[in-house]
Amino acid sequence: MTDVRVKAEQAFKAHFGANPEFLSYAPGRVNLIGEHTDYNDGFVMPCAIGFGTAIAARKNGTDTMRVLAVDIDGDTDSFKVTSDMDRHPDKTWSNYLRGVTKLICDKGYKFEGLDLAICGDVPLGAGLSSSASLEVSFGNLVSQAFGLNIDLQDIALIGQAAEAFIGCKCGIMDQTISACGKDGCALRLDCRSLEKVHVKVPAGLEVLIVNSNVKHALVGGEYNERREQCENAAKILGVKALRDATMDMLNAKKDAMDDVTYRRARHVITEDDRVLAAVSAFEKGDLDELAKLMYASHCSMRDDFEITIPEIDGLVEIIREATDGKGAVRMTGGGFGGSVVAVLPPSDVEKVKAAIDAKYEKIAGRKATIIETKACDGAVFTTL
Repeated sequence: MTDVRVKAEQAFKAHFGANPEFLSYAPGRVNLIGEHTDYNDGFVMPCAIGFGTAIAARKNGTDTMRVLAVDIDGDTDSFKVTSDMDRHPDKTWSNYLRGVTKLICDKGYKFEGLDLAICGDVPLGAGLSSSASLEVSFGNLVSQAFGLNIDLQDIALIGQAAEAFIGCKCGIMDQTISACGKDGCALRLDCRSLEKVHVKVPAGLEVLIVNSNVKHALVGGEYNERREQCENAAKILGVKALRDATMDMLNAKKDAMDDVTYRRARHVITEDDRVLAAVSAFEKGDLDELAKLMYASHCSMRDDFEITIPEIDGLVEIIREATDGKGAVRMTGGGFGGSVVAVLPPSDVEKVKAAIDAKYEKIAGRKATIIETKACDGAVFTTL
């Protein structure tokens, strides 16, 4: 058992005065490559990480969810099991649960209330999908506890729709990897067909996540604005989504769009190509090629999609310098803060850590948090 699972059980007993019947868990994720391609029907390659959200629960025989958020200063909420659901005006964390509840009801499933204690260790605002982890853990809990037998990919789709209920029109990547991750593997996901191919992380490589500790929040204008710009570019190009476009098509229509729209589309089109090339590099264990692809991805996010910040750019350059330009590193997540991800041989990990400790605070005015992880399994449910 991980600490968060133990904590969730203990908190449940203390708050509700009874033992939980169920324990649900779903991990966060780190995206190795393929940023902002998911809602453009493109390709991504994330892996689930060893940090996630645990929910201890018990049926309460009512039509109400009664929730304890252990990590939000023990905050609580309660809401009816109904499709006629309103967002809470203040408790953002609860709106993810409300959204999932509403959407399962919308699909015609019948279920009752639960008492819930939620505990997670995905760093909030780090770009590691704490919200997807919560949605998938809760959705799978409801499905399993009430015998609804909802497929894990459908749980992921419900989680994605819950984000839209809250106000963020995200893609399907985060929820899919949280639901369907596999130990020791990244996932090549086709975000149109939802075809999933598990790609083994090459032996002898480690995944290092470095949290800039500049928090981002995707429920806001920047993310949705990028999506609208991409949709506008697809409309000008006459395609369903940028997944269907090529650079030749884009260049032929360059004069029909403004420079910002052109650059947004160029990022997505070239990023899709980079994902497929990175899958091949992974399969061959070619770290040099992976490093080139990940840095090209970062530069594209910085210059064309404009979602990096100086602290994130600084972290990427610190890691590249510490590895003589051979470290595979890029920003990960939606942008405007969050984390970078690096794929490194174990021999480089300590010198990268030392370089970050020595240099990052000078450029950022704060320390970074370094997280060593591996590719992990997706959602799990246990009857206690």
